[in-house]
Amino acid sequence: MLPDAGTRTIHNMIYKRSSALFTEAKKYIPGGVNSPVRAFKAVGGDPIFVKEAKGAYLYDEDGNKFTDYIASWGPLIFGHAYEPVIRAVIDRAKKGTSFGIPTEIETTLAKLAVEMVPNIDKIRFVNSGTEACMSAVRLARGYTGREKIIKFAGCYHGHADAFLIQAGSGAVTFGSPNSPGVTKGTARDTLLANYNDLEGVVSLVNANKGEIAAIIIEPIAGNMGCIIPTEEFIQGLRELCTREGILLIFDEVMTGFRLGRGGAQEVLGVPADIIAFGKVIGGGLPVGAFAASDKIMDQLAPDGPVYQAGTLSGNPLAMSAGLAMLTELNRRPEVFESLDEKTEHLKEGFDRVLKGTGIPYRINKFGSMISLHFTGEAVVDFATSAKGNNDLFRRYFHGMLEQGIYLPPSAFESYFLNDALSYGDLDDTIAALERVVPQLK
Repeated sequence: MLPDAGTRTIHNMIYKRSSALFTEAKKYIPGGVNSPVRAFKAVGGDPIFVKEAKGAYLYDEDGNKFTDYIASWGPLIFGHAYEPVIRAVIDRAKKGTSFGIPTEIETTLAKLAVEMVPNIDKIRFVNSGTEACMSAVRLARGYTGREKIIKFAGCYHGHADAFLIQAGSGAVTFGSPNSPGVTKGTARDTLLANYNDLEGVVSLVNANKGEIAAIIIEPIAGNMGCIIPTEEFIQGLRELCTREGILLIFDEVMTGFRLGRGGAQEVLGVPADIIAFGKVIGGGLPVGAFAASDKIMDQLAPDGPVYQAGTLSGNPLAMSAGLAMLTELNRRPEVFESLDEKTEHLKEGFDRVLKGTGIPYRINKFGSMISLHFTGEAVVDFATSAKGNNDLFRRYFHGMLEQGIYLPPSAFESYFLNDALSYGDLDDTIAALERVVPQLK
């Protein structure tokens, strides 16, 4: 049973059971976790183990309550255990969990996604954001007949070999952006550019004329904190790709269906050639997808020569959760404005608390994504993000955790707000920061 929703556990939190569970997990799971950032290596200490969650709150195995600012890293737009999604999953599970055979719900969700997102005609469902981005690049190579791609330092597109060249998020957190196991040949085919540096991209294209299949980018970056592209940069990429016959891939695993019905393409007014999705499109279940025009998508097997397959692709549980989520977003389009306003309220509150303290900081915010960087200069790319004071961040993270606020346990991650957060929750979070500030001086 969940602790009383009206109570708040603050200070002197006990994590004995979580620590014991972590010790046990490390015997059987590498590092004790199934995704590295969860291990708290960037911030120190042992991670909490979640027992259950509801709305805007997490409850750990020790009975502590936390206000959640990661929302399962993005997909939980309406908060945890959102009733329409839970009901859809339960109803579907009673009819069977997996078939490896087509189901009608796959087409229903595909049709809805195509109707919501500009500039796509067909969509292929996969099982993760990594798989979506990996497949999008393979499709781009098959379509163009070229081999090289350009990615941006600090952007994370999953753990496929081609993407672990100066990756963001967990790879940076652990100081190994170039992972062992990535071949030299793969590295040679991946050209690295700096975010918000259009001239640098143009130079790479000019030095590799006719060899670049795709440029892949997080249109709003979330893996080096929340980084926003300048209009000149993002529009310039579109024009460059059109001129040079390069496919522009938007990795919207984080931004798709979170920033608006049509994602970053719609909000930024910049069309991509291929779009990768994840998170929201599965309502919190494991899922990914990639989409494009008929002309590009028809290159995929079984219609074309570019092969991609997966036994659990289009899994009926994930499709049911995704359909329920996208249906709710269509029914409640005001949620995007609500999330933006709540995130702005948090930003203004943090700014009010930190201003004049002498603590160097920058706050980046776009829609319902936000990040706090402990640096005195603007954060516009990986290099400026990496200048943040990690010791300050560690103290900030643990100080907020002790106040019952769960933030991303890495300085290189965006926060993701959910609409179950009340303004009371936001004000409590701002007040928590006020109490933590003396620990940061």
